[in-house]
This record gives sequence, C-alpha cells and structure tokens, in this order.
Amino acid sequence: MNPSVVAPSPAWEDAVLAASILAVDPLCGATIRSAAGPVRDRWLVLLRELLADALPIRRVPLQISDARLLGGLDLAATLQARRPIADRGLLAEANGGIVILAMAERISSTTAAHITSVLDTEVVILERDGLTLRTDIQVGVVAFDEGLADEERPPEALLDRLAFHLDLTDIRAREAISQWNDSTVIAAARKQLKNIQASDEILRALCETALALGILSIRAPLLALRVARAAAALDGRSEVSLDDAVLAGRLVLAPRALSIPMSEAPEEEIEEENSDDSNDPPPEEPPNPEDPDDPDDPEKETPPQDEPTLEDLVLAATQAAIPAGLLARLAAGRDKSSRSRSIGRAGELRYSGLRGRPSGVRRGQPRNGARLNVVETLRAAAPWQRLRGRDFNATPASGTTTTRIEVRLDDFHVSRYKQRTETTTIFVVDASGSSALHRLAEAKGAVELLLAESYVRRDRVAVLAFRGHSAEILLPPTRSLVRAKRSLAALPGGGGTPLASAIDAATAMADSIRRRGGTPTVVLLTDGRGNIARDGAPGRERAIEDAMSAARLFRITSVKALLVDTSPSPQPLAQRLATEMGARYLALPYADARRLSTAVQRSMPAEAQ
Repeated sequence: MNPSVVAPSPAWEDAVLAASILAVDPLCGATIRSAAGPVRDRWLVLLRELLADALPIRRVPLQISDARLLGGLDLAATLQARRPIADRGLLAEANGGIVILAMAERISSTTAAHITSVLDTEVVILERDGLTLRTDIQVGVVAFDEGLADEERPPEALLDRLAFHLDLTDIRAREAISQWNDSTVIAAARKQLKNIQASDEILRALCETALALGILSIRAPLLALRVARAAAALDGRSEVSLDDAVLAGRLVLAPRALSIPMSEAPEEEIEEENSDDSNDPPPEEPPNPEDPDDPDDPEKETPPQDEPTLEDLVLAATQAAIPAGLLARLAAGRDKSSRSRSIGRAGELRYSGLRGRPSGVRRGQPRNGARLNVVETLRAAAPWQRLRGRDFNATPASGTTTTRIEVRLDDFHVSRYKQRTETTTIFVVDASGSSALHRLAEAKGAVELLLAESYVRRDRVAVLAFRGHSAEILLPPTRSLVRAKRSLAALPGGGGTPLASAIDAATAMADSIRRRGGTPTVVLLTDGRGNIARDGAPGRERAIEDAMSAARLFRITSVKALLVDTSPSPQPLAQRLATEMGARYLALPYADARRLSTAVQRSMPAEAQ
C-alpha cells in the first residue's frame, strides 16, 4: 500500500452518504458544524454535483428581510404597472430543492421561526402590502454552523427539524475524498422514493431506539424513517431493510442521544436477588440416563438461544455510533445541551433609530436623527397610487413622459437598529477589620479571577473598597487588567465598616454608568457587620439602620446585584441586607479564591446572548 495515499475519514464517509441521501430526499435537511474551509467547500460541491441541476439551491443571507424570505411586494414592477405585483420569496424560489443558511448560529429568532413554520406546514401564507397569497412549498434546509463555543449553535427548534447533525471540524483536507459521483443513481432513487415501504417492525425499532437514548421528540424517529427510505431507494430496493434502519439510527439518532441505554440485568441475577437465603437449595438428584433433560447426554440437543430482536440490533448499532465526546458527557451524567454561563455575558438589548444592527422598520417620521427608509416608504405608497389621483403621466417641457409617485405622511417608514450596551461590573470589597480577619485575602483572589474573566469578554470593571470611615474608588471603570490588579494589591485591611457609604457609592457609580448608556452590575463582598454610620460616627445600631436605608435606595435603581457573605458563618444581617437591596444572596463559609470566583459566576444572572 502506498503510504502517500490517505484513506477517507469515517466521518467524511458519513458526510458523503448524508449528501447522497439529501440529493434523493432534500426534506431530510442537515446541519454542518464546520468553519469555512476546503472540507466544507468540498462537501457543498459534492452536494451540487449529486443534484446535477435537477433541484434548485438558494443561499439565505444572514440579514435577510421577511419580504425577501417569504415574498412581498415587487416594488419595481408595482411602480411601473401602478398596481400591486407580488414578488416570490426566496423559499418559493427553492421549492422542491434546498436552501443554505450561512452562519446559522447567528440567524435571528424571527427568521428561524419563519423557516421552521414552513418546514412544519409546507405552506407560505403572505398577508402584507395589500397582498394575500398562499403558496405550497416543500424545501430542505442545510444549516452551516460556524460557532466556536458550545453555546454558539443554531436554534434548537431548527436543529430538531434537521435529520443530519454532521461535524466536519476534525476532518483534514486530504481525508475529504469524494466517493460518490454517479448522479444517474441519484435520479433513479429520487423517482423510486415514493414507492418505498417500511414495516411496522422498522417503525417500532426506530421509536424504541430513540426512547432508549432519551430522545423525546417525535421528529427524530420520523426523520430517521425518512433517511431509511432514502437509503433503500439508493440501493434500488422497494422496502426498508435492517441495514437501512441501522444506518438511520447511526446518522440521525446517535448525534441526538441524551442518555446511555440501561442494560438489562440477566435473569439469573434477578432470580438470585429474589431468592430467599434462608431456604436451603433442594438436594441434587443423580442423573437419569433415560431422562431427556440429562445435561450429560451426548445426543441431547442444545436449546436454541434467543435471537436478538430488530430493536436490539438497531439500538446496539446506534449506541456504538455515539460520538466519543458526547458519550463521555453522557457517562458523566451531563446533558449535552447544558451550557455554562458566567457573569455579565452581554449588556442589555436596546433599540435605537441612529446606530446598531438593522432590526426592521417602523412607521414614523424622520425626526431626531431617525433615518428614512426610502424603499419601505415607496413600498407602502405604491399600492395606493390609483386611488390618490389620475395625473400620473405628466409631460415636462422636454416632451418626455415621467412617472410621479404620490407619497403621503402616513407612508413614511424609518429604520430601526438594535445594539448591546457595554457591561460594567462594579466590585465592592469590604476591607474592614472584621473582613480582613476572616476573608480579605480570598476576596482579593476571587476579585482578580473575576476581573480576568471580565477582561476576556472585553467588559469594563470597577473596584470600590470601604474601610475606616468612608468608601473610596480604587479603580474607575476600565478594561485594564493590570491597573485592576495593582489597585487590589495596594488595598490594606483594617478599620471600621462604613457599609452605608459603600452602598451609596455603588449606587452613584451604577447610575453614572447607566446614564452613559452602559449596563452596570454590582458584586458586593462583605460580612454585613456595619458599624460606621453615613456621617462617619461609630455605632452599630445606627450604622445598620443607615445601611438598610441605602439598600432600599439601591433597590429603586433596579441594578442587578449579588451579595457574597464572606463571614465564617452565614449572617442574618447580610441576608436581610441582600433582601433590601433586591440582590441575590450567596453564603460561602468555607471557600478559597477559585471556589469563591466560581460561585459568583454561577450565581450571577447571565444576560441573553
């Protein structure tokens, strides 16, 4: 064997087989997890070759509008004909074929909802711009998933409706060797597909396999059945066989597995568990040579063993095909859909008429810097031109004819934009004597770890410290990790606990950040034992009263906050303070810096991506 010749990867062989099945039945659909590169390009070229221009393929842009996706008013034709002319949407253009979603992990929820609705109902109902249309559509979806992290995935509703979940990430370019290039077989299988039958045993095996793997969606076995029928058509058979069912389980059900099937205990073990230990076993009888059940009889035939059922064969093959990484997570008892969230993932989503990502249009006038959307304005005015006057063709001095469009105030549409605000995490550290005695070192280490996490996400951080008679700003909002560490290193411990002043300072800083358009988050690390009042006078009773008053004022701002009780044992005062602030309470009696940091990250509410 020539060592320079590289055998195709098993994952690539499955991808080629999935492409051939998609060419036979595009309604199966697939999601391809892979960054843009030669492997993904080869797979797409292979799919186009298998289709052989028999079925249409359309690419769906990331920021596609609803009118372009589903259909709407053809503005150019409407203005020329002076009557509403419908425009076929992109889904209608791909009827019977495949649409390709680029960067499917970033598509909007609206686009995903429209596509999943069409996949379910196989119909597009258009009621907009003075048009009412109903179009029957059958289309397959190929979603390219270019997400880098585990949480960057296409919407679950879309993934649930796609048969193949392929991962081409670990396939090298030299292993992506195409092995299927006969489009005539695909064409013959496509004609034979409607005649393929499946027995009740096949249906029962697919359903029981899905249930054993913890797959509760009924779409999974239905998609597996569709894949099995297409595989039978490729082999030129008229009925789904065991091999087809095994193939469908391996390609469709295995990537969806949510649990490992429980193996049944042998009957002998069950009998031993149910037996009574106090009863002596019956005495052994000597073998009777005339007894047909004598085990020593050489002429005695061995009773036939129970043959594995169709369900057992499909389940065993499917379980063997579960990816190694997914199998390890399932063995550890973790759901593959679980996502770890950390503090301050993103700021609040705000809509604006000036800047940000496009987010549709709305009816309104271009005031206060809002941008007029000319296309949507003309689209709103076009259907009403016949009712707004008769003099459309005015003759200018040159003798040529021009078309005038009457636009009224109600036709004006302005563009909308959305953007994520910047997140600023304010760490308020108790550096008083009681805290320094107990947990100041751990608090400093935890804050440094949290600062590093915020720096990775490019969030802004600020540090407030309170000790003695007041609170001071050690670090104003910044992205500099070096400055943050220096401010913490120079933080001494000791003195009183001016808790009310610390909460007031955090409230003022959060309000300032919000006024500049940011999203503040407060993390307060304290033992809750305030003993310095607002005016700097000592006295625990008055200090606690001022702290509760400051906490109630903080709660009015509706700023998200977390109070970490750093005392050796949970303090009722700290719990009461968290309640008055409207903050989450987290008690950590025993923890080092890393455990404290992890607990804070898990307890903080994560913003939507």
